[in-house]
Amino acid sequence: MQFEFATATKIVFGPGKVKEVAALATPLGKHALIVTGKTQERAQPLLKPMEVQGIGVTFFAVTGEPTTDMVREGVAQARAAGCDLVIGIGGGSVLDAGKAIAALLTNGGDPLDYLEVIGRGQPLTQRAAPYVAIPTTAGTGAEVTRNAVLASPEHRVKVSLRSPLMLPRLAVVDPELTYSVPPDITAATGLDAFTQVLEPYVCQSPNPITDALCREGLMRASTALHRVYENGKDAEARADMALVSLFGGLALANAQLGAVHGLAGVLGGMFNAPHGALCGRLLPFVMEANVNALRKRDPDGVALERYDEIAVILTGDWDCDAEDAVTWMKGLCTKLKIPGLRAYGVTPQDFPAVLEKSLRASSMKGNPIKLTEAELRGVLERAF
Repeated sequence: MQFEFATATKIVFGPGKVKEVAALATPLGKHALIVTGKTQERAQPLLKPMEVQGIGVTFFAVTGEPTTDMVREGVAQARAAGCDLVIGIGGGSVLDAGKAIAALLTNGGDPLDYLEVIGRGQPLTQRAAPYVAIPTTAGTGAEVTRNAVLASPEHRVKVSLRSPLMLPRLAVVDPELTYSVPPDITAATGLDAFTQVLEPYVCQSPNPITDALCREGLMRASTALHRVYENGKDAEARADMALVSLFGGLALANAQLGAVHGLAGVLGGMFNAPHGALCGRLLPFVMEANVNALRKRDPDGVALERYDEIAVILTGDWDCDAEDAVTWMKGLCTKLKIPGLRAYGVTPQDFPAVLEKSLRASSMKGNPIKLTEAELRGVLERAF
């Protein structure tokens, strides 16, 4: 047995921990580019403590899912202001944008120099500028991952800027920052987190550490997600989902994903659709396709046993099997009112292009069994 495990230099978790960010960031730099969403509201608790600590501040807004142009603009703004530290506070898009900006600050060049698939794919050679990641949603786990997903509008695709040198220096996970997230976004981001503790558990290259994180994450998500969807002020459920998101980020950074992310990444690049909602819609149907394929082509394999384990974790019933896990997940997605793919402008005529791109996606390599094009088309048809 051989494996590696890498994560952020330091992880701080707990209610109210956002108040400690300035003190924790003081050794990392003197002037911070604070990357936020459309408004600076979430970053307000940072400002006075940072002033007290003598850390200068420049703001950069991420108004949608991060693009290559957005990263170029952020790097230029950081350089012009003399920033030596990047702080991202927001959802997955904000955290990924900040991560990419921090990487380009020290490595120079253009995003396309380093991007997979559409770029030159050159490796980063310098450690990213110190980066502090503060999630305000419980979804992507981007605060502890080594990649940033960027959209390239001209290519109509999302691709990853990826390197161990991009791991944040500090991840601060404060569940209180998620209390105001509305139910629909809670559902979408929560299902992204759910997917990221499920896919690494059945992937081609799990390891004992990611297995432990995934089991714990699945257990917590199975009870917490529907609770926090119904009551956003449920502090215990919010904390559980913040942990699920964190565990998912740790798992995907050190194991693999699968066909849900292989399809979702392509669909997100082609259509204006939230990543988490895509993952949630695809998840039960990918599970179903995988279980059916494993029954036919690898009935004695480890992955099918793991789907059986997932069924027990989700339902609490020791007599359940993999098919029951699929049924349970379909029921959850119905409760959470996850829309079909057609809601985002996807049509059956788009399926060939989606499939062509998805089959080349790196996440597909981690799927527990290679799905045929016909099986993947069936997933899209059922998710439509």
